[in-house]
Formats: sequence, structure tokens, C-alpha cells
Amino acid sequence: MRLISSLLLSSALLVGACMAPAAWAGPVDINTADASTLARELNGIGPARAAAIVAYRNEHGPFKSVDDLALVKNIPQKVIDSNREFLRVDGKSAAPRSEARQAVKPDTRAARSDAKPEPKATPKP
Repeated sequence: MRLISSLLLSSALLVGACMAPAAWAGPVDINTADASTLARELNGIGPARAAAIVAYRNEHGPFKSVDDLALVKNIPQKVIDSNREFLRVDGKSAAPRSEARQAVKPDTRAARSDAKPEPKATPKP
């Protein structure tokens, strides 16, 4: 009985690995990939969304970041986030949103602490 259970479990794992090709997909550069590559490699991106990405890129120029995909009609943020690890822009891997924000936005707390004037001493009556 244990042997049969082991074989069934092994078979299920093997079939599951074959059914999830996105896990094996390499990074896709959204500035160079054609519509068929985008549709084939990305989850939630079918032929219509892939064509919309290519059309937007042709009309507006290359994407500056992965988050720019949100500017394309019918591309929800959920789809971008679920594909983030598979997306590239100009050969660079897509940085997670929090890292991208930190890289662009300076630390405002440090700037504010430097800019604060010293408190004035108030004479006591």
C-alpha cells in the first residue's frame, strides 16, 4: 500500500511540474519581446494583452520600469505583481516595488533632521 501511495504521489508531482511551465520560464524583456513571447511566457497575459503591450510600446517608446505596464489598458497591477520576477526592462531584472521606491526617493527623515533649525533659547521672565 505504501508503494502505491509513493508512486501516486511521485506521479502527481511529475505531472504538476509539467503543467507549470511559467516556473521554468526565463526573464522576458518587455521592451524587446514580441506579442507571442509575452503571451507564452507570462501568467495572465494572453494574445490581446500582449498585443496591447506591444502597441503601447510602439506608440509611447520603451518602458522605463516594470511598473509602467500599468499604463497599458487592461493590465491590472495584480498581473504585473504576479509576473514581476519574470520581467526585465533593458536587460535589467525588475526590482521589487519597495526597492525601486527606495532607490528613487531619498531618505526624507535624514534631510528633515539636517534642515531643522536649532531651537531658540527663550529668556525666562
